[in-house]
Parts: sequence; C-alpha cells; structure tokens
Amino acid sequence: MTQALIDAATRRPIRELPGELISQIAAGEVVERPASVVRELVDNALDAVASRIVVRLRAGGVRAITVEDDGHGIAPTELALALQRHATSKIASLDDLEQVATMGFRGEALAAIASVSELTLTSRTGEAAHAQQLHAGSGELGPAARARGTTVDVQELFFNTPARRKFLKSEATELAHCIEALRRHALARPDVEFMLWHDGRLIQHWRAAPPEQRLRDVLGSDFIATSRVLASEAGPLALHGRVGLPDAARARADLQYLFVNGRHVRDRLVSHAVRTAYDDVLHGQRQPAYALFLRIAPSLVDVNVHPGKVEVRFRDGRAVHQAVLHAVEAALALPRHTDRTGAAVSSAAPSAPWLHASPECTAAHAPSAQASLALPLATRLQAFEPLPAWPPADAAGAAAQWPLGRALAQLGGVYVLAENAHGLVIVDMHAAHERVVYERLKQRGGAALQAQPLLVPVSFAASPTEIATAQSATAALLELGLDVAPLSPQTLAVRSRPAALPDADLVELTRAVLADLEQTDSSRVVQRARDDLLATMACHGAVRANRRLTIEEMNALLRQMETTDRADQCNHGRPTWRQVTLKELDALFLRGR
Repeated sequence: MTQALIDAATRRPIRELPGELISQIAAGEVVERPASVVRELVDNALDAVASRIVVRLRAGGVRAITVEDDGHGIAPTELALALQRHATSKIASLDDLEQVATMGFRGEALAAIASVSELTLTSRTGEAAHAQQLHAGSGELGPAARARGTTVDVQELFFNTPARRKFLKSEATELAHCIEALRRHALARPDVEFMLWHDGRLIQHWRAAPPEQRLRDVLGSDFIATSRVLASEAGPLALHGRVGLPDAARARADLQYLFVNGRHVRDRLVSHAVRTAYDDVLHGQRQPAYALFLRIAPSLVDVNVHPGKVEVRFRDGRAVHQAVLHAVEAALALPRHTDRTGAAVSSAAPSAPWLHASPECTAAHAPSAQASLALPLATRLQAFEPLPAWPPADAAGAAAQWPLGRALAQLGGVYVLAENAHGLVIVDMHAAHERVVYERLKQRGGAALQAQPLLVPVSFAASPTEIATAQSATAALLELGLDVAPLSPQTLAVRSRPAALPDADLVELTRAVLADLEQTDSSRVVQRARDDLLATMACHGAVRANRRLTIEEMNALLRQMETTDRADQCNHGRPTWRQVTLKELDALFLRGR
C-alpha cells in the first residue's frame, strides 16, 4: 500500500455501514460453506419440533439447498420478520441467553443465508388454510401449497460474492461436508427421521430409532462391535454413549463425536479428559473412537462463545473434566471377557509422552525397586485356590467361572494357549503379566520420582506462559524430579532431572511437562508421571520371552488377568490376548461344507 493510500485511509470519517454490507459481514461468520447452511437450517427445523427432515442438494449444495420439515411452521404475519437479523422466537432476555435450551438462538441464520443467496421461505402452521411463500430478494409474499411445516429453498450460494465462492472445494468435498453435518444431527436426535437427496438421488436415510440402533445406523456395526457402553451421572451432569476399544483406535481423529445438550461441539476440555482416560492402553499416537452425549443444566454452560456454535464454555470446567475422565476410565477398566457375560464394554487412549516406557521393553535403566519382583513367577502371581476340573457341568458355567479358560500349552516361548467355552484363547504372556504387575504396583500407592541434581544447570528460552507455569507449579515439578526456576524474564533453568530418565532430552522433557501442567490439574500430571515410572518397573519385572512356564503358572496368570483392570492391553497399549472361536476354527478347516 502506497503512502497516499495510507494517508487516505487514515482520513476516512467514522460512519455507519450499509445494511447490506453488515449482513454480508455477518454471513461470513455464519455461512462458511454449504454444510454451514445445512447445519443452521436443520437446527431451525429441530427447534420447530420436526419429526421428519428432508435435505435436498444440487452440486454439493452450491447450486441449491432445500430443507423441508414437518414442524409447527411460521405464522404468515411472522414470515418477513423471520428474515430480519436478530429476530427470533427462541430468546427474549439476557436470562434466556444464559440458559439456552434450543439449537438456534441468535436469529441471524436466515438473514445471513439470504444475504449471500436467493432464498425462498415457505411455511404453514397447523391452523392456516394454506401455506405462505416469501421471496427474500423481492419481498414478494403469496399463497403456496404444502402441508404443515416449513421449506427453506436456497439457490446459488455466494452468487453475489464470487470471491468467497472460489474458496469452495470440489462438489464431492462439499457434499461430504453436508453429509457429515447431517450425520451429527442424526446422532444427536435418534427420534427424528432424516433424509438426504443429492441431484435427485437418495444418499442417506435414517429412520427414527432407539439411540443404540441410530448409533449402529449412522456409525456402522463395526463401531458397535468394537466399543463399549458408557453411562454415568454426577450431580447436574449425565454422560452416556459409547467409547471404542483400544484395538479399534484409528490413525486420525475422524470418529470422535461429542454432543452437549444435543449440540455437536468441539471442546478441548472434554477431549483432553477422554484422551487422558485412555492412558496406559492406547498404542502410539492412535486416536480413540467415541460418541459421547453430555447433558448438563443449560445455566451451567455457555453456548454463545463461537459464531458457528461449535464451541461451549462450562461454568465449572474442572468438574466436567473430572466427571468425563472418571466415567470413561471406569468403562475402560473392565476386561473384555466381561462382554461375554453381559457386562458393559470399554476402550482407552494415550498417556503423557514425556515419561512413557519404551515399546521395546528394554532392560536398561531398570529401577532398583524391581528387586522385590525378582521372585519365582508362581510366587509373584500369588497362590490360588485349587482349580476345579475342566469343564464344569455346562459350557455357560465354564465361561462364567473361567472366562479365559484353562491353560493347555506354551507356544514359541511367548504365547500361552488356553481353552475356554468359546474356543481358543491366545495370550501374550509378557504383555499380560506386565499389566498385572503394573496394576498391582499402582494399588500400592505409587513410587516417588527421585531427583538427580545437575552439575551444570540447563537453561532455555521460555515463553511467558511457560515461565508463569513454572512459577505456579514449583511443587508439582519437584515431585516429578524437576527443579525449574526462572533465570531471567525470558529464560528458565533446570537444576535437576528425574533419576529414572537419565537419557531424556531435558529441555524437551521440561517443555512437555510445563505444557501438560498448563492445561491439566497438577496432581493429575504427577500421578501420570508416577504411573509411567511404575509402567517401566512393571515392564522389567514381568516374565520375559522364552521363559518356560508350568501349567500351574499359566493358569495362575489367566486367573490374575480375569481380575485385573485394563487387562486387555499391556502398559504400552498392545493387546494381551485374543479369542479364536470354534466357529472361526471350523471355517479354517472347512468343517460343515
């Protein structure tokens, strides 16, 4: 920009913007792409108590979007008002805004969409003799034919703002975003029927169904088969849904749905709670799958914090975080064999990377505390009552008594083979024993993280947030073996390190701990650090490969697994056992053909 243009800009007087420009600025916040239009119009249809919603698209929604519902409709005298900015029937005061119970509430969606498209609104109430149709551009109002409900027809999105239209992606991409927007509504409202047409072809049809069936219809049978039911209530908060098994974790976070009071949102607080609950059981950087539905008093959550209404703010964020964390942890703690006996199912996620044990389970740097583990395996697994004869009177009784069955043999010095009522059980003996030892160590109360003083302190340039966190969390850092203090307004000095991690990059370690402390309760960070140290100890204390086990020792390991939380995965997230059913074995040998 030249100096002349700068001078001209600085001399411009303050004046009101034209109404059309105000509307298009507002539309920029509300209408990002066709999927944004679908989301807003379906929100309005749900607020109108619709039981059936039909969405019709052309060219991925760029050429046309039509949303039809069978809700209560709009009175003829209110049609024109419905297209004005900030005109709504959903709130009338500040008190209403502070406890919003509807999907829409700002009264800006229709006005914003109308400012960047050719919009026609047709509606009929139950008392009206016929429908009325209003053309937003011309303001023309006239009679029309349709049953009770509302139809919003949006043609040529962004026709008057070609620069914004150029930012849209391909037709297939925009269609995919529209499908995803409707999928989220379908998950939140299983009592409503949804249909999606594209260029005259039916793409999706979700009939009204019970919540579990709607989850199956929308997310697929595989998600149901590899996830567990979660249901919890804590004061004014209720949480239900499904969390995926660690084995079904994905490379991307593309199957994670969170709904707060029926509204799909992205919330870092809840996401962090879920992620934390998957500590110890999720392998590497895999992402858990889940669909969670959180109900909370509207007065305890602010939904008016994002233009697209995709974020919320909780009045007591810590309480919500803890409630979600404990609910997901409880669901994940149940061993998978309980699924066969009728109990609820579970899943899990990754732990803090800065103190995570090596997946290779190397023997280097094993803490001296493992000496108490250097006992015969049968002693470490404790004595068990004499095992009853196999099998009991019936197979169901056998499954209930010994879900993981009786040991048969050892394979390759690594695997334990067992027989249960369903077929063959294959156990990775090191991974399984590692989990058993780890959970036992945690029950004993955890070990302190010893500090190793540094002869020469390590200093690094730190951000203001890192310095503030280091000053406010000094005690927590010391519990982790880290003596960290400001050296200057822009520099932190580290004077000690955890003795159990002599080879860790100290600067990277400290930064990771500070980042964790900044967003997480310090006691939780300390506990996770201790757990990671115990995981390392358990790894070195567990039975190693090629150790020959007796049948008694194998059976003792199976019984311990059956009574140990999170026994389906080792401390690094790898599976500890697999079931091969008799039906699967029959298929391998072509029996019955």
